[in-house]
Amino acid sequence: MSQTVAVLDIGKTNLKLALFAQGRLLWETSAPNRIVPGPPYPHEDVDGAWTFFLGALRDAARAHDIDALVPTAHGAAGALIGTSDLAAPVMDYEWPDVDAIEPDYAAIRPPFVESLSPKVPGGLNLGRQLAYQKWRCPDLFATAKYFVPYPQYWAWRLTGVAVSEVTSLAAHTELWMPRQGRVSSLVEALGVGHLLPPLRHAFDRLGPIRPDIAAVTGLAPETPVVCGIHDSNASLLPYLVSRPAPFTVVSTGTWVIMMCVGLSLDQLDPRDDTLANVDALGRPTACGRFMGGREYAAIAGSSGNPDLASIARVIASGTIALPCFSGQGGPYAATKGAIRGDVEPRDRSALATLYCALVTDLMLTRMGANDGDLIVEGSFAGNLAFCQTLGALRPQQPVFAARDTAGTARGAAMLADWPPAYPIAMPTAVTAALIPGLEVYREAWQTAINLIAR
Repeated sequence: MSQTVAVLDIGKTNLKLALFAQGRLLWETSAPNRIVPGPPYPHEDVDGAWTFFLGALRDAARAHDIDALVPTAHGAAGALIGTSDLAAPVMDYEWPDVDAIEPDYAAIRPPFVESLSPKVPGGLNLGRQLAYQKWRCPDLFATAKYFVPYPQYWAWRLTGVAVSEVTSLAAHTELWMPRQGRVSSLVEALGVGHLLPPLRHAFDRLGPIRPDIAAVTGLAPETPVVCGIHDSNASLLPYLVSRPAPFTVVSTGTWVIMMCVGLSLDQLDPRDDTLANVDALGRPTACGRFMGGREYAAIAGSSGNPDLASIARVIASGTIALPCFSGQGGPYAATKGAIRGDVEPRDRSALATLYCALVTDLMLTRMGANDGDLIVEGSFAGNLAFCQTLGALRPQQPVFAARDTAGTARGAAMLADWPPAYPIAMPTAVTAALIPGLEVYREAWQTAINLIAR
């Protein structure tokens, strides 16, 4: 008998509640995710999100019998919790002033060879957020009983059970050693080991929802809550159970995350913002990332997805976009983005598409991810020109598009009955395209890239 699973999906940009049965989307609703400016620092609007989820669960429960709840959330976020509430706000990882502690934090940061997590701006290293909260907000920090990754904050809020989970704890936090499968030296150096609750698997059931939540939402009091998972790792789950390694999932949204399953970790380079994440089964996965969704928007403006004719016009013009247009993520985060040449307004999306395809290709090459399928999922999967350009840049690797806007939530729903017994939907093969002049265009772009200091 199939069960209906409700996924609480907390993205950096949007909140979503989605219902699935055997991988089939039944119902969904969404709302913008909001950042509160402070004090004591910019932070996630968890109360606004909670109000949204309670209302959404109430609406969903009127239409469907919900059998389980699963949270998934973006990385670089964690919660200091007390007995019954937050001890401190959940910091916005884009807040630049956390850099104020860098001179002191640098003295205890684990080396890359240990954490496989590069130094990145703002609060993208969760360990640095935790250090800031301890050193600059000592009164709040002193009231904390636990520090939990963001998906597990929502599991705790639903059940009252505090746990840790490795996909989030190891997501460029500097708090974890992916090769060894245990916490890093930073945990001892910060003196926070007592704040980390027991580790549980992403697919473990933590217990039923709290009685007050059942009363407010109309959910059955015995509805179980699953531990939950980091959002990029949720996107990876369907492929872990449906295809052999090696392969790479290019997960796209605000960030472009390249998850290279079966790839050695030996070519990871912190200068390129390549790193090791850890999958739901505890295995390290070589990854690369850049803030491709935000950079695409900065270059393209309001224009939609291009066609190959538009790509051809930009290539013929010789106009190139050089990183970085977001100020964070990728090999050249410290460099201000620039457009060299002229581009017509109608072709700005083509320039953005070429730029994102070239950065993806560059990072895959530097990581050594030259074998196996490339599966594009998320927003760029609906940009056929991106998929075809990436395929033309990497003709040795078949490209597939998972045109599934609910891919993260769909993957997370699998955790409610792991491993899944139902068939997994396969991504669509992308037809190869001949793009005249692309190789020369790439060489020109690469020449310009090589002049940028890292």
